[in-house]
Amino acid sequence: MKKVLCIIYLALLAFPMSAQRVLSLDSCRALAIANNKELLISQEKINAAHYQKKAAFTNYLPKLSATGGYMRNQKEFSLLSDAQKGALGSVGTQVSGAMQSGIQGLLTQHPELIQNPQFMALLQALGSADIATPLNNLGNALVDAFRTDTRNMYGGALTLTQPLYMGGKIRAYNKITRYAEELARQQHNSGMQDVILSTDQAYWQVVSLANKKRLAESYLQLLQKLDGDMQKMIAEGVATKADGLSVKVKVNEAEMTMTKVDDGLSLARMLLCQLCGLDLSSPITLADEQEEDLPLSSIAANGIDLEQVYSLRPEVRSLELAAEIYKQKVNVERSAYMPSIALMGNYIATNPSVFNSFEKKFKGMWNVGVVVSMPIWHWGEGIYKVKAAKAEARIARYQLEEAKEKIELQVSQSAFKVREATKKLAMAEKNLEKANENLRYANLGFEEGVIPASNVLEAHTAWLSAQSEKIDAQIDVKLTETYLKKATGVLQ
Repeated sequence: MKKVLCIIYLALLAFPMSAQRVLSLDSCRALAIANNKELLISQEKINAAHYQKKAAFTNYLPKLSATGGYMRNQKEFSLLSDAQKGALGSVGTQVSGAMQSGIQGLLTQHPELIQNPQFMALLQALGSADIATPLNNLGNALVDAFRTDTRNMYGGALTLTQPLYMGGKIRAYNKITRYAEELARQQHNSGMQDVILSTDQAYWQVVSLANKKRLAESYLQLLQKLDGDMQKMIAEGVATKADGLSVKVKVNEAEMTMTKVDDGLSLARMLLCQLCGLDLSSPITLADEQEEDLPLSSIAANGIDLEQVYSLRPEVRSLELAAEIYKQKVNVERSAYMPSIALMGNYIATNPSVFNSFEKKFKGMWNVGVVVSMPIWHWGEGIYKVKAAKAEARIARYQLEEAKEKIELQVSQSAFKVREATKKLAMAEKNLEKANENLRYANLGFEEGVIPASNVLEAHTAWLSAQSEKIDAQIDVKLTETYLKKATGVLQ
């Protein structure tokens, strides 16, 4: 039982230690990159540009489309007029009447035929035969055969289109989408560098405040020790109450400074957590917080190759791609008044079909051909659009030249700041050595009673200022190196 309790006790002791998360600069960068919403958006823009490039390539390939429809007409199409329909429907009656009229005329002209028994037998046979009805039926059948029955119409078509020449439009669009994909990638890289820079600034801000917090604690301890010694000296009569009050004022100032540093450190940690995508109240500790002297990397601030910088800066590459895109837009506008040639193939089916008279069946046919489209006159619209596109292309080139000039200035300023920060750090270290020595002599003199409390307070203030300047100089070196890396395009 005791063994179990010991294990539980050790686990409870270890839990707060494990809950404290230690983050290095690289891990903070990785978290910020993984959780930054702008970078996630830019990654999706890369995906969208990639699929747009694939979609543009399909314009080279043949396209197959299907079309179908139904139409209800109020009236059907008629190949015969109403008079023709009536004539065909009564053709038997007309033929029968014509025969009777012809026989009467024949008998009138030749009365002797009445005496011919064979002729009269023939007339009797013709008179008893029904000629009108079959002929009328035949005429009505012809009328029905000519009906189109087009009140209900169905149609469908399969169309195959293969572009042959589109004035260079398809090639230009493919280049534009390829440049757009690379442009989205360069913008993503630029955003990533901005995120890294913001993370580095927040990281070193926390490190700076953590070091200043330790400095404030150390300074407060020194003043509290001095205050205790002063109270003893006042009790022994070797110091005045005024000296004691001046020390207490400094103690109060140090306590107030301590509170301000604590508040600033808490806010700086919140900002870093927000950039890293962590909960604002997450207990984090940075790997460089406990370092007395921050490790400084040697970065060359002289002899920077600007051409290499231009090749590495995503902003320059983005403007180069933008210039290429506008150049291709000129070709797109020019293609609007170039001839377009396409190969067409169709299969068309209709119901009623007309290939075997009008049938209530789906029947179709295929056809192939070449379609040529050539604009002739549009009052110069195409020329004006081409000139506008050329003006936009020149704007993009001017923006690229301006960006290179600004980058050259930015690199020069960043390199200058790195050199200045290195010099300030060397001077701050020397000042700190002198402040440490001065404080040591002041404390010894105060303990021996040969130096007043005011001089000791001045030595403490000088030591605090020197320590603070050293911390600021170290952080300044770190940040200026980061700025120079971003300016030269190597911040990855």
